[in-house]
Amino acid sequence: MSIRLTFWGVRGSIPCPGPKTVKYGGNTASLELRFGDENRLILVDAGSGIRELGNKIVKEDLKKGPIKTDIFLTHTHWDHIMGFPFFTPIYIPGTELRIYGPVTYEEESLDRIIGNQLRYRYFPVRQSELAADIKYFPLKESVQDLGGGIILKTKYLNHPILDLGYRFEYDGKVLCTAYDTEPFRNVFEVSRDSPDYDEAAVREGALVAKEENEKILEFFKGADVLIHDTQYTYKEYMESKLGWGHSSFEWAINAAHKAGVKQLYFFHHDPLRTDEELDELKKKYRKSIEGKTNLFIEVAKEGAVVEI
Repeated sequence: MSIRLTFWGVRGSIPCPGPKTVKYGGNTASLELRFGDENRLILVDAGSGIRELGNKIVKEDLKKGPIKTDIFLTHTHWDHIMGFPFFTPIYIPGTELRIYGPVTYEEESLDRIIGNQLRYRYFPVRQSELAADIKYFPLKESVQDLGGGIILKTKYLNHPILDLGYRFEYDGKVLCTAYDTEPFRNVFEVSRDSPDYDEAAVREGALVAKEENEKILEFFKGADVLIHDTQYTYKEYMESKLGWGHSSFEWAINAAHKAGVKQLYFFHHDPLRTDEELDELKKKYRKSIEGKTNLFIEVAKEGAVVEI
């Protein structure tokens, strides 16, 4: 075994517990990654799913010694950081956390963005009262050696604030994340009859969008597992969700196929999407690609474990 992935939160926007979401889960984004025989722990995002993950870490890892791990935040929207105050290891002396993520507004550092949740107006514990040793590191597009044979590559995605995709490479295996994101599109494209029409701008905009989408495909290239934002169907996306920073099932499938991805996991499920609807969509899309690609598609599910 090289990489073991466990899903702890798979929803987008807001937690949505209830009888209609119990199968796939109602918690927001949180992933647990374990690498190699040493069981190196890395977490991706701190949505509401990180609460139960933290309890599991305390139960199973703390007896082996102080908890030391990295948390990589894709971006700082609320649904991806809201679980942090409930992450039990931050209250345990000896815990060492390194938190990485992109920062959109330079006047607000990553520690302020995350730590501002821990203020009396929002929460009964302040950041200064935490027992853990927590260090924050702003991230941009880069390639990093995380040690132990793990290489991390980051890529800017298309979202209303700075948002990073992560590509973890280890022992010949590759796992990629791509949420929250939508296809790059030509923002200058308007009707020729419009007074704002500029032929040169339209042509340049189309070229830039094409280049950026090709960079994304290169980032995914050959991944064993791709966890991709699929909050909307193509119909929903085109009717009213353009510019919201999320992708369609159809786009994710097409991108994964073009990039030679082996396994695609639908992720960041719309809070209105029921388990029954997700089952039907999985059935529909599996049928649509049958005999056309070797790509395996699945719906990300809380508690599901993927061995890579």
